[in-house]
Amino acid sequence: MASVWKHPKSRFWYARYLSKDGRWRNASTKTTDRKEAQKLADQFEAGATVRRTATQARRVLSRLHAEITGEVLPSSSVHAFVANWLLEKKSTAKATQVFYENSTSQFLKHLGALADDELTMVTKEHIVTFRNALMERLSAKAANHHIKVVKMLFRAAKRDGFIVDNPAEFVETIREKSSDKKRRRPFTLDQIRALLSVADAEWRSMILCGLYTGQRIGDIARLTWANVDLEKGQVRLVTQKTGAVLLIPMAPPLREHIESLPAPDARPELSALHPRACALLKRSGKSGTLSNQFADVLALAGLREKKAHRATTGEGRGGRHDIEQLSFHSLRHTAVTLLKEAGIPAAVVQKLIGHESTQISELYTTVGEEALNKAAAALPSL
Repeated sequence: MASVWKHPKSRFWYARYLSKDGRWRNASTKTTDRKEAQKLADQFEAGATVRRTATQARRVLSRLHAEITGEVLPSSSVHAFVANWLLEKKSTAKATQVFYENSTSQFLKHLGALADDELTMVTKEHIVTFRNALMERLSAKAANHHIKVVKMLFRAAKRDGFIVDNPAEFVETIREKSSDKKRRRPFTLDQIRALLSVADAEWRSMILCGLYTGQRIGDIARLTWANVDLEKGQVRLVTQKTGAVLLIPMAPPLREHIESLPAPDARPELSALHPRACALLKRSGKSGTLSNQFADVLALAGLREKKAHRATTGEGRGGRHDIEQLSFHSLRHTAVTLLKEAGIPAAVVQKLIGHESTQISELYTTVGEEALNKAAAALPSL
């Protein structure tokens, strides 16, 4: 039976109770009231008893299952299963791995001591409280990304036989209010000219490549001369986010710009089109610093208020802060807008920019080189 005792160097009562492993444990009740402390001690032991009973039941069921079928039911603590699951994800992109590690780390921290228990001890309520905690500090979109990872984790656990029922299956994602959304918008041509007028040579090149290919800042920074085929007038790359292989025809202004750049070294695959940006990306492994530098260019052009850059918190772009309507990604929006305004069919725009879309995947097969060249030629000169 649980009891309470007073530590000579503390004003609080301590609870003494049997833990789930059958050992006596001591824990401060954080109260000076003896009756209240006894109630807490009884609750500690009651909770531990329930867990011991559940653990014993699982062991009996596992033994019966083994005797009847000859197969041993797998078991794992939450910590151990997460570690093995992350090992399985080593084949994904590095940035995705980091995100998985961040999401699962936050989930384990939320579970506390329960993370050392078996997977079967995690309930829907634990995942719901984790989701609600995320809502307090993250945007709906970012919180939903973390919940998606937890759902993936428990789907894998059910698939591999560690659990019978998936506690995350019916946990609802957060509905984002339309009033909370602040979408990025494309640049006007005058705004792009303003950017080019204040940017240094490398950022001018980054901006032009971003506009005429519609690619993300990290993919533009990674471009080497091996990605450029001046003879065929193409930029060839594999996108970091989706792994899509793109053959992008050069718009005439982009070709003219690339031809004006210094000639590559003997090994084109080692010669970056934008050496400073490429080196920065390799050092950090993330595009955040490049985005901050571009924000400074925006401020210099008068297109954004000059702000101090936020320190990294591990929450990425999902923290509760205002989304800037103009960023490097706006060049991608600009390319799409200009192409559509030029009357280029939606399927061709999707193929040229590299948007992932299951709805029009069949249309992609009808998009030929001639259509893509026509689309690239429709982009205006600055």
